Amino acid sequence: MSLLSVLTDIFTWWNGSTVGTRFALSRGGEFVGEDELGNRYYRLPNDPAKNAAFGTERRWVVYAGYAEASAIPPGWHGWMHHTVATPPANENYAPRDWQKPHRENKTGTAEAYRPSGSALSARKRPAATGDYQAWSPDD
Repeated sequence: MSLLSVLTDIFTWWNGSTVGTRFALSRGGEFVGEDELGNRYYRLPNDPAKNAAFGTERRWVVYAGYAEASAIPPGWHGWMHHTVATPPANENYAPRDWQKPHRENKTGTAEAYRPSGSALSARKRPAATGDYQAWSPDD
């Protein structure tokens, strides 16, 4: 390991696992599974000898790339938030037909949604329909 990679691991949280994450893994964290995006999921079981401070199983993710919470697919999101007990890797998880495939959050990028009328939209704002009359203090 180079000095730069050691310093990056210590001082950045957005580039993968940090020193704190590695410490939790060394204390008994176990690998649970990996999603289609390459994110790796871990848990620290609710064992008073290892995990007395939390009172429940601790779960976390090490992102494959930039740490972005919207990069967790729906099946894993349910497991991460203790909505379901079984991780998708341990069951035959198939998304329901009404569930859309995962898309990353585009807020703050050029692909972000901008409705008509937005100052950042390239579209023209719709004309006023005449159903609104502005308030005036003299009225």
